[in-house]
Amino acid sequence: MVERPSRPVKPMTNKILLAEDDNDMRRFLVKALENAGYDVASFDNGLSAYNRLREEPFELLLTDIVMPEMDGIELARRATELDPDLKVMFITGFAAVALNADSRAPRDAKVLSKPFHLRELVNEVEKLLAA
Repeated sequence: MVERPSRPVKPMTNKILLAEDDNDMRRFLVKALENAGYDVASFDNGLSAYNRLREEPFELLLTDIVMPEMDGIELARRATELDPDLKVMFITGFAAVALNADSRAPRDAKVLSKPFHLRELVNEVEKLLAA
C-alpha cells in the first residue's frame, strides 16, 4: 500500500468586507489583507458594502468613516443590526472628530487612524478577529 502525503489543512479563511472610497487606498488594503490570507470583498461606498452584507456573512467590516452615499458609521450601525457578532474596524483620518459619544458607532469598534503601515493594519485585524 502506497501512502500519499497528506495535504496541509487550510485554516478557515476569515471573510472581510472592506468599504473605502479612495481607489488607491482600497487597492493597497485589499492586497495587504489577501497577502495575509484573508478573503476580501471591497466596495467604494457604504451602500454597496451594506447590500453585499445583506447577501452573505462576513467576520469583519473594515470601513472608512467619511464616504459618499452611506458613511462608515451608518454602515457599521446597520451592519451590526443585521449581524450582532460582526466585528468592526474603522480606518480614518478623522478619528477624533468622527467617533464622538453621539456617533451611534458600535461600542466595541476599533479605530485605526490614517496614515498607518499595512503591517499595522494586518496586526490589528488579526487581533480583532482572534478576540
